[in-house]
Amino acid sequence: MKVISKGVCAPLGFKAYGMHAGIRQNKNKIDLSLIMSDVKATAAAVYTTNLVKGAPIYVTKCNLNNGIAQAMICNSGNANTCNADGIEIATQTCEILAKSANIAPEDVIVASTGVIGLPLSIEPFKNNMDALVKGLGDTEAHADLATQGIMTTDTRKKEIALEFEIDGKVCHIGAITKGSGMIHPAMATMLCFITTDVAISSEMLDKALHDTVDDSFNMLSVDGDTSTNDMVSIMANGLAGNKLIDSENEAYNQFVNALLLINTYLAREMAKDGEGATKLLVCHVKNAKTKNDAKLVAKSVICSSLFKSAMFGSDANWGRVLCAIGYSKADVDVLKVDVAFKSEAGIIPVCKNGSGIPFSEELAKEILSKDEITIEINLNDGKGEAYSYGCDLTYDYVKINGDYRS
Repeated sequence: MKVISKGVCAPLGFKAYGMHAGIRQNKNKIDLSLIMSDVKATAAAVYTTNLVKGAPIYVTKCNLNNGIAQAMICNSGNANTCNADGIEIATQTCEILAKSANIAPEDVIVASTGVIGLPLSIEPFKNNMDALVKGLGDTEAHADLATQGIMTTDTRKKEIALEFEIDGKVCHIGAITKGSGMIHPAMATMLCFITTDVAISSEMLDKALHDTVDDSFNMLSVDGDTSTNDMVSIMANGLAGNKLIDSENEAYNQFVNALLLINTYLAREMAKDGEGATKLLVCHVKNAKTKNDAKLVAKSVICSSLFKSAMFGSDANWGRVLCAIGYSKADVDVLKVDVAFKSEAGIIPVCKNGSGIPFSEELAKEILSKDEITIEINLNDGKGEAYSYGCDLTYDYVKINGDYRS
């Protein structure tokens, strides 16, 4: 597998574009993005677990009942959530796109991101859809415009593409995501759009997406808030020409490995770009009784506001790690727990068998002052392993969210 350019346009038969349609007041901000396949594709999605859901979630769920899609459209600046006419707006968006692109309305994945409870007019979609479709292209510049169009408080774009082989055929996966705040497991709060030219049935695509999301985006937390519009969607148009993957065979495993690399990379990028963040935090738990216990511990530590605050201050307050382990609901023998902090500056053990050990505060400070820190937790009680991804909690997080609507 190798990393390549062009993001969502890297797979064969996919085009993208983004433009300012007037949804956001800032005319310099791209606020409407489109990704299209030249042919119909198998499709799948994973959605937010929040009971309050954006209108696009309901429409996309309905559209994907047959496991087929051909386009993904997303606006930023308005979440189209908690609006009386939200379903109507999302449905009309699909219909307007279908007319402009000569596809079926039910073959559209529709998404929105931005402020909740703000009325959304259909006019920007009506007035700009033809131009959006005409602007489609498969260059890196086109992919970049689509990426910009889904961003809200993100400080940088998040995209990746991979090239790999299945059955001797060269295959590709490309993906873009947005997410900086309101990010918490189940599902991680975000929007992610994935394209691939692999030939795979909708059933196997759905399974691959769910399995990889559980070990990547669902292991991500910035602030403990699960949003209303979270969605990871994927289209697979089969143009790579590999034999159709319709069972859990070796080709399926190769596809899952590539998709997991994509999703894990993007999860890390979102954690790194958490609102106000100065550090990426990675929690690595090993030797748990089960994988689920490892995941519970890793999530609990990465979600602890007290621990995240300590990391902002480069304070080796390992007691907060033990505290988070203690309320994780994982099956853990606390008298076996070892903890160490690691970065490019080195590694320093701080806890052995559930108790503190002498360590250099100066070295700990140096290690924790770097912009990527790994919390190494050894539960010494089995073979379960998991990673979680997060960031430090800073003053700027409050500043950003204190005037988000403005």
